[in-house]
Amino acid sequence: MPQPEGAELEAVRARRAALREKYLQAPADRKPTTVQGVHHLALICKDVEETIRFYQDLLGFPLVELVENRDYRGSSHFFFDIGHGNLLGFFDFPGHDHPEFTETIGAVQHLALSTSAEEFDRAKARLDEAGIDYLGPDRGVENSLYIRDPNGVGLEFYREELGKFEGEELLK
Repeated sequence: MPQPEGAELEAVRARRAALREKYLQAPADRKPTTVQGVHHLALICKDVEETIRFYQDLLGFPLVELVENRDYRGSSHFFFDIGHGNLLGFFDFPGHDHPEFTETIGAVQHLALSTSAEEFDRAKARLDEAGIDYLGPDRGVENSLYIRDPNGVGLEFYREELGKFEGEELLK
């Protein structure tokens, strides 16, 4: 996708600066959030077994439940443990068209998953062994590795502690 340049880029940067000034509050001035955290992220998959093999067997996320979707007869709803009390959920919709993934408004661009340095290296080795293409660590970003799951969902293995971004503590 084309990136803004020149005056257009400067206008985008000025808009971001104005939004930061208007909405970003100092930690001491922030009200507490109104929720407890992410219970689960619910995504759509093309093939239940392929998705289970990818997340559990390749990435090491234990499957913790597999039931029928309460909202769509015949559809499966299943969950993986992604740590820290968070779940990654999937639905399938038998008989439904599943077009190829496209990056568009309202879609998930990627899911960033916090990982230790050791697990980051193990994940990279598993991806290499499985012949799965990834992006990173490169472009001056040594702490990220990006892949797409069999459904086109973008995943980032981010070698950073929860609540931090680029070494800066966002949640104080």
